[in-house]
Amino acid sequence: MTDNFDIKGLMTNLQDGMIDEDTEFIPLLSSEDEEQMNNETIPEELSILPLRNTVLFPGVVIPITVGRDKSINLVKDAYKGTKIIGVVSQKNDAVDDPTIDDLNRIGTVAQIIKMLRMPDGNTTVIIQGKKRFELNELKQTDPYMKATVKVIEENRPAKDDKEFAALVSSLKDLALQIVKQSPQIPSEAGFALKNIESPSFLVNFISSNMNAPVADKQKMLEVVDLTERATLVLTNLTKELQMLELKNQIQSKVKVDLDKQQRDYFLHQQMKTIQEELGENSPTQDIHEMKEKAKTKKWSKEVGDVITKQLSKLERMNPNAMEYSIQTNYLEVVLDLPWGETTTDNFDLKRADKVLNKDHFGMEKVKERILEHLAVLKLKGNMKSPILCLYGPPGVGKTSLGKSIAESLGRKYVRMSLGGLKDESEVRGHRKTYIGAMPGRILQNIKKAGSNNPVFILDEIDKVGNDFHGDPSSALLEVLDPEQNNTFYDNYLEMDYDLSNVMFIATANNLSNIQPALRDRMEVIEITGYTIEEKIEIAKRHLVPKQLEEQGMKKENISLDKTVIEHIIENYTRESGVRGLEKVIAKVVRSAAKSIAMEQKYNVKLEVKDLAKILGPAHAKDRYQGNDVAGVVTGLAWTQVGGDILFIETSITRGSGKLTLTGNLGEVMKESAVIALEYLKAHSAIIGLKPEIFDKWNVHIHVPEGATPKDGPSAGITMLTAIASAFTQRKVKTHLAMTGEITLRGRVLAVGGIKEKILAAKRAGIKEIILCIDNKKDIEDIKKDYIKELKFHYVEQMIDVVKLALLKEKVSNPIDMSAKVEKD
Repeated sequence: MTDNFDIKGLMTNLQDGMIDEDTEFIPLLSSEDEEQMNNETIPEELSILPLRNTVLFPGVVIPITVGRDKSINLVKDAYKGTKIIGVVSQKNDAVDDPTIDDLNRIGTVAQIIKMLRMPDGNTTVIIQGKKRFELNELKQTDPYMKATVKVIEENRPAKDDKEFAALVSSLKDLALQIVKQSPQIPSEAGFALKNIESPSFLVNFISSNMNAPVADKQKMLEVVDLTERATLVLTNLTKELQMLELKNQIQSKVKVDLDKQQRDYFLHQQMKTIQEELGENSPTQDIHEMKEKAKTKKWSKEVGDVITKQLSKLERMNPNAMEYSIQTNYLEVVLDLPWGETTTDNFDLKRADKVLNKDHFGMEKVKERILEHLAVLKLKGNMKSPILCLYGPPGVGKTSLGKSIAESLGRKYVRMSLGGLKDESEVRGHRKTYIGAMPGRILQNIKKAGSNNPVFILDEIDKVGNDFHGDPSSALLEVLDPEQNNTFYDNYLEMDYDLSNVMFIATANNLSNIQPALRDRMEVIEITGYTIEEKIEIAKRHLVPKQLEEQGMKKENISLDKTVIEHIIENYTRESGVRGLEKVIAKVVRSAAKSIAMEQKYNVKLEVKDLAKILGPAHAKDRYQGNDVAGVVTGLAWTQVGGDILFIETSITRGSGKLTLTGNLGEVMKESAVIALEYLKAHSAIIGLKPEIFDKWNVHIHVPEGATPKDGPSAGITMLTAIASAFTQRKVKTHLAMTGEITLRGRVLAVGGIKEKILAAKRAGIKEIILCIDNKKDIEDIKKDYIKELKFHYVEQMIDVVKLALLKEKVSNPIDMSAKVEKD
């Protein structure tokens, strides 16, 4: 071993990573150095340097810092001389001035390689172990300790000892594993281990650097037999590896959660920075905005407490958790609802009257009732009033009336179609814990309106269904009851919401389909169909200008006068409302638009003769068909699309008095036919017949258009008149129609749908109508101008109907009634 061995440079290269596995490594102790070291002569007397907390092994190079005066003097003198000293570890490192009794008996001969003066004033020496020795006799104590020593030669196994070779190999593998798993040991130590050639030096190198107490290392130094010492080192090294693995395992368990939290934290911080750069909202910013928005809400203290609690819950959630999005959606919905946010009502009833008249022609009774409703609301100052239900055939303007009410009051307008609604959750919402949960459509529309006092149209309330999902019409009971809707409970909101300021208006075509409890909570306003005169005015004022605008036309492009519109109404539409009329007008306007676009000639002022070319042949109308045939009487009927006329046809044939009914009649209508026939049997004298004649003739009653279902009691007097005409073969009064229910006692009862029936009769060319006297009030509600061409006969008894309807004159070619009796 030479004095100029550059151990410092070697360690620097190791630390700087300049030596890797593929580099030819300069061994720390070559075979030649070891042989030279073993052959060196050691003086019998050595200066003894006590070591506090380390043990020096032969061949190993270590730096030590000397601070005691005796040690400094020893190192300086030795460095000037032979540089050979003896180092021995102390038994107790707390002793400051050790004597020979405070030192272990076995030590190591050392050579001082380098002495360095450090900036802090301490002296550091780099020494390399040579041989073991045993302390004998102390020679001096000042200025430092000197003693005689006896060199100890170690017992080495034979070079071909396979067991020792395996032991050394295991020792090296274990040491490499410890280097690999211990974060405190630099990886360069592994390179040094791989390049140690000498088994003896490998054992000493590992012993010196292993993590063991000084006492254990001293025991290893004192073992003379190399195999025994290697086994002891292997035992200690195994324990160290096991402890290291256990420590790493424990640290990894603790580190997993910590690393994940740190990773999530750093990622969130990066995401936050990126979102701020992009101008996007971070979760923290969203929560802050929610809190600021919550401060502006005019909700009750109870609602405010709930929202504060829910916001605090959101703050504690992980933004990546599934519940976070559910909670965020819930709070966004709650904060978007107009809590206490109302629009100012404009209760100027004169203005409201103008708005209603501007948007809707006719319907005087309906407009008057709406103004009464608004007047009550103005005087009361609250919305606790009956819910209006606008009832009537399609196309008469029920939904648009609601829009006009909203405009006249200055309120927001929302419309909810209930047609086909079968799920209760559509009204009350879902629990927020369900996937895809949302509030009910009531609150959704309130949210869309942005005000908690809009005009809310519940369209087609008669078409609400029910199935296994619940009964929506029952859920609507709470919505439409002024005594309950101030605490409306939505399943999604999980809080009460006040609907008492909302003005609900329902629309329906058929009241019989509405649940009785729901109908009881509403005030029904019937909107009847329009007369021809009203339809003409509606077309001129509203439909034609609307279609000109929608089709991109101007007033000067096409002109439809009153005659043309009336012809369209009478020949191309059959309805109570004006929806079908609007479609026909749209087709006429589009025809003109097509001619303009294709630069074709057309009549700007449209005439009746032009309609057949545009709209096709006129529809066959139900017209009065004369009285040449006995047993045929014109009746009046009500349908969902308005009034209609129908013909009751009766024929008799010889037989046993059997009654046959055809024409797809309902049970009520069949009963009316039976009542009419039985009444005539009981009162045959009124038509000049003997009772026996009914037993000799079969009666067949048919109502045309057999594919169309027909029912109701209003054809009772019509069937009575038809049967009487058939048996007497007397003509029915010309241009006469009738409607009314009959009883076995001979009374005529009132029926509904009078206005629609009167309009249908007028369209069909009827001039006289027989009604129950109780229906007189319905006629008085119709404008006199619309019915001035009609004559009405009001009756109380069935006998009066027969006297009014049947003429003395018989039909041509009457049936031979041999059983007939002569009577004036």
